[in-house]
Amino acid sequence: MKFVDEVRIHVKAGDGGNGAVAWRREKFIPRGGPAGGDGGNGGDVVLVVDPQLSTLLDYRYVREHRARSGEHGQGSDMNGRDGEPLVLRVPPGTVVKDAGTGELVADLGAEGERIVIAKGGRGGLGNMNFASSTNQAPRYAQDGTPGEERELVLELKLLADVGIVGYPNAGKSTLISRISRARPKIADYPFTTLVPNLGVVSWRGEKSFVVADIPGLIEGAHEGAGLGHQFLRHVERCRVLVHLVEGANPEEGRSPKADHDAINRELEAYSPALAEKPQILAVTKIDIPEARAAGEKLKKAFARRKQPIDVHLVSAVTGEGLPELLDAVGRALFEEARPRRGGRGRRLGKPRAEK
Repeated sequence: MKFVDEVRIHVKAGDGGNGAVAWRREKFIPRGGPAGGDGGNGGDVVLVVDPQLSTLLDYRYVREHRARSGEHGQGSDMNGRDGEPLVLRVPPGTVVKDAGTGELVADLGAEGERIVIAKGGRGGLGNMNFASSTNQAPRYAQDGTPGEERELVLELKLLADVGIVGYPNAGKSTLISRISRARPKIADYPFTTLVPNLGVVSWRGEKSFVVADIPGLIEGAHEGAGLGHQFLRHVERCRVLVHLVEGANPEEGRSPKADHDAINRELEAYSPALAEKPQILAVTKIDIPEARAAGEKLKKAFARRKQPIDVHLVSAVTGEGLPELLDAVGRALFEEARPRRGGRGRRLGKPRAEK
């Protein structure tokens, strides 16, 4: 299924039906009086969260959505039928914004949550409602009011506890495939991952959390380099970030520390709040001797800082270091360990031993 996380749609609620001008005409009742019924109310446009959905694909190709209008009133005191509401189903984590002003309209996350996004018009009154002692034969009725019409932007932000960030080919997809049942595409070329992937991780057999694998970032992503920042919205809701850096990289000018600093600059360029999220730093591919040596060097360098940062050395191929990495993530999520601050964002690691 194609992953679509941002669409623009036009919604139009139903118009209210017009009230009727009619008269009671029955045998032996020469002055029956007004008998025009009321118009029906227009249908609302309603957004409902459906947990079975994971993309906004349905709205990529169908952008016009109109609810039914209310029926007009009729004679013999018959009111028009109300228009049926139009229910639009969206995945959990959908953010609704006004396309013109950018104002946040709704943030839909809970299963079954619903919101009326466009209110239907009110039906007009028939002439029977305007009869009085001084005006016993009103020859007018009220028109229905038009339904609301809006231009909206729907953005999907995946609901995950942990977000994995890093350069392309840093081992994010391999890691999520090893710690969960997710099966993302894995290959030895950059930008293999083109859409976010979700996986459920079991921790110590008692608790579980959801991990999101985000397509790779590169330096200059905030200016559109690579895939840009278009997928970073999916880690805005994450409570913890796992920052992967590649130990052995053949590209000139790149090193674990340089990659670490470059990605954090991109996070801050996208959102200062995102850059301040708790981070767990891991050097990957340590099954390669050069990567292990680079990881040990980075670990020593960060340990000598005024505010030390714990560095995890992991290999998704052999499994080395993965239990310790998951323990650090689990403590950050469930035991609310107080992290040490250092560099950009907070780095979480092993808790200090009690004296």
